[in-house]
Amino acid sequence: MEPLFFPHNPSFWFETLRSFGHIAYGGADFGEVVVTTQRITAGDYDSWHDEWLATADRVADEGRTALAGGHRVSARDAFLRASNYYRSAEFFLHGDATDPRILHAYDASVRCFRQAAALFTPVIEPVKIPYEDTVLPGYLYRADDSGAARPTVVMFNGFDGTAEEMHFGGAAAAVERGYNVLSFDGPGQPGTRHHHGLVFRPDWENAVGPVLDYALTRPEVDPARVALLGNSMGGLLAPRAAAFEHRLAAVIALDGVYDLGDMATGFLSLDRAEAERRLRADRDPELDAAVEAAMAASPKIRWLVDQGMYVMGADTPRGLFATFLDYHLRDGIAQKITCPTLVCSAPDDVFFEGQPELLHEHLTCPKTLLEFTSALGADAHCQAGAQRLAFARVYDWLDDIMTESA
Repeated sequence: MEPLFFPHNPSFWFETLRSFGHIAYGGADFGEVVVTTQRITAGDYDSWHDEWLATADRVADEGRTALAGGHRVSARDAFLRASNYYRSAEFFLHGDATDPRILHAYDASVRCFRQAAALFTPVIEPVKIPYEDTVLPGYLYRADDSGAARPTVVMFNGFDGTAEEMHFGGAAAAVERGYNVLSFDGPGQPGTRHHHGLVFRPDWENAVGPVLDYALTRPEVDPARVALLGNSMGGLLAPRAAAFEHRLAAVIALDGVYDLGDMATGFLSLDRAEAERRLRADRDPELDAAVEAAMAASPKIRWLVDQGMYVMGADTPRGLFATFLDYHLRDGIAQKITCPTLVCSAPDDVFFEGQPELLHEHLTCPKTLLEFTSALGADAHCQAGAQRLAFARVYDWLDDIMTESA
């Protein structure tokens, strides 16, 4: 899809498309995205923050006014949009972990989402999932108030998204189809990174395990029909968890990722073994300079490094790329997955092009590769901009799997 805005800045355009995509489940309105985008200076992180924050503040005010007047549906809709706009406002600020604007916008995003959650029927319940010596924040969605045990989708976001955003990225679509949903933020994701300082870990089964322990205490969850959905980088983390966690009836990788090391070494003019050796070395001033030059030349790499050092706990850009080498499904890990697995693929994925096909190739479980196309308007990363189409196909696949396992 050709950029409608920010034609020379793929990061700003993708984040705009991301907001357009969330229109499908109430996370944005077309005109609000357009007028906000028109006020932003391309490539200026402060401008991006200021304009999205202004829009979020205005829409949140409308929600509060509607709620005070007893207009619950209008309030709910406004709070959902404001939550998503606040999320977008702090998106590019993570190059400075001490920036107070991060927590201001993030906390406002969570607050607005929880105000909206209370206005759904059934209500969307905020939950705290025991994890090591802390908790993982999340949300439990019920398809109805019957209390009956139902098939449930456990889901989480990726490298840069929130549990709240998963409302638009899979949760609402699942509930429409009669599924319960348990969404959560794992270590390194906003709900744990911003307030508790937790960073990502490659052994994601140790995050998913406690979530499943919690899910199976809930009477609304059918223990024989629990699926796991991972979005974006979650398309690696969900299969990784499924390789070691066998209480799952199905796994969905949206989109599939096989090896983050490919991304880490892809922009270096070195073979893989040499790139790994140099990335992990104690010192390599020449490679440090090459990474800095790549950041200066590419808005995508600049953002990747800023975000990555924040959520991975890396001290240097080169150290970040070395960390990525530990996130993979090589060495027989993919082959350990036994449950049916859906791998989604987008042809113009600016982050993980070719990765879904690699993952699918290495799976030995029952597997499906779901390929989207530009002709469908679904060629972007995680099918941003084509959410109704994407989730129709994803959940039709899951319906069939759950019917077979019933």
